[in-house]
Amino acid sequence: MPSPALDALDASGIAYRVIRHGPVRSLAEAANARGVEPADVVKTMVVRRGDGDYVFVLVPGDRAISWPKLRALLGVSRLSMPDAAVAREVTGYERGTITPLGSSTAWPVISDERVLGREITLGAGEHGVAVAVRAEDVLDMLNATVADVTEPGEAQLSGWHAVTGLTPGTEGGGLDPALARTRAEPADPVTGGIDVDAITAWRDADAEPAC
Repeated sequence: MPSPALDALDASGIAYRVIRHGPVRSLAEAANARGVEPADVVKTMVVRRGDGDYVFVLVPGDRAISWPKLRALLGVSRLSMPDAAVAREVTGYERGTITPLGSSTAWPVISDERVLGREITLGAGEHGVAVAVRAEDVLDMLNATVADVTEPGEAQLSGWHAVTGLTPGTEGGGLDPALARTRAEPADPVTGGIDVDAITAWRDADAEPAC
């Protein structure tokens, strides 16, 4: 089966390794399945900064986008996140598999600076498939802008659901969209609102990041 993400990596010539595994239900499980620290389970977020204009944001697994920092970096007063249908239209990837690698449109990539100096894992465009790669190599390949664009996540993490590049578990049905929206940039009326499976969402007193 063709893999645009792996094809893009092959064309770049950088070293990487493919990781394949089944469903996970927590950040700890995701990190264990990939053989890395939780911070190195890097999430790819699609953010709308204008009409027909998007960016990819790479976020360490134990952190969340800081909207004030990201707005300041991009020089805009408002950002939003597309729903699942729009995200697929603009990236070529369905929810839970989105990655800047091999995207149908090469949107600009912004990475949080905390990934530097590490081997990170990124989704590879399929459920249950990720790639491990040296951060500097893949950021150079993607011509990424590196900056401080995140803030600490919650201290307690449980029920990690739909990590990019991982097969979703069975616990995604309990997400509370209202609570999720309090943690995210306001929904955009043009794109149809926030995709709660593509942001840091919260099901109960413990955090349940989703991407």
